[in-house]
Amino acid sequence: MARPTRRRIVWLAGCLVMLLFAVLLSLAIGSRLVEPGAVVQALVHGGTSNDAQVVRSLRVPRTVVGVLAGAALAVAGTVMQGVTRNPIAEPGILGVSQGASTGVVFAIAFFGVHTLAGYVWFAFAGAALAAAAVYAVAAGGRNGASPVKLALSGAAMNAFLAAVVSAIVTTNARALDEFRFWQVGSIDGQSSDVIGRIWPFVLTGLVLSMVLARGLDALALGDDAAKGLGHNVSLVRASGAVVATVLTGAAVAAVGPIAFTGLAVPHIARALVGTGHQWVLPTAAVLGPVMILVSDVLGRIVFPPSEVPVAVMTALLGVPFLIALVRRRTVAAS
Repeated sequence: MARPTRRRIVWLAGCLVMLLFAVLLSLAIGSRLVEPGAVVQALVHGGTSNDAQVVRSLRVPRTVVGVLAGAALAVAGTVMQGVTRNPIAEPGILGVSQGASTGVVFAIAFFGVHTLAGYVWFAFAGAALAAAAVYAVAAGGRNGASPVKLALSGAAMNAFLAAVVSAIVTTNARALDEFRFWQVGSIDGQSSDVIGRIWPFVLTGLVLSMVLARGLDALALGDDAAKGLGHNVSLVRASGAVVATVLTGAAVAAVGPIAFTGLAVPHIARALVGTGHQWVLPTAAVLGPVMILVSDVLGRIVFPPSEVPVAVMTALLGVPFLIALVRRRTVAAS
């Protein structure tokens, strides 16, 4: 086995160990501290004790949603950075997150939906429609949906949908009250019903992303080189946009918009295993949940007994990373 491959396997295995540790922390730490042994006992043997009820009824759904959302956002960010060849691209670049927000607002204001399980389908539909509109606009004209045109179309769509959301919530007090709790981004209060609604989309997106790995590697060499290697550039880029939409739509629909996971995790994965997407994608799929779960655990303990939403914690952790990335690239360019 070649040494680089062995090193990548070691790093991926290390990331899996980190994920297991993050899951254990998520199940054990909160307003009620549960011993690790009691966590394992509750998972393996069930039980009717207070600790077992807390772990199985409250923390297991919360943790599973965190794992699904983290993997989805991290892989979506990896795909988007590959499709657009933009190192600071993340799922929101196609207007997906804002499209999901618009779907939720419409569900609350016009369709009388007031449950998280009900939001999921509207958020997912909004995300899909927004991404389709962005790609349709970017694909028009010469050269098709180039990375720059995708980014510009996404920025325009984000601005337009943000204005639509603002117009609705500022004229509908009830919609504002409900929407602000979803918009903050949190994995608290999740149920098995939400898990059942999003896992098929997440699994489908993860599998399709691995199918696109070679195409994403080719795009990194430039469109002409990718065509020379026998890849249909437009098809790869459109497929990548669909995968990112499916993953982001499912995650944002369930937990609200959570920033920086899709931006930071792909760069961390590349630093560990190199730039080949057949390694970056699974590594990102493991590290994404680690970031979400660790951020969620930190949010539970910084201001007890209150909890800081996970989106706030990921932003606090992600901003220093973004600053470091900008400074490093500025130095490299000079």
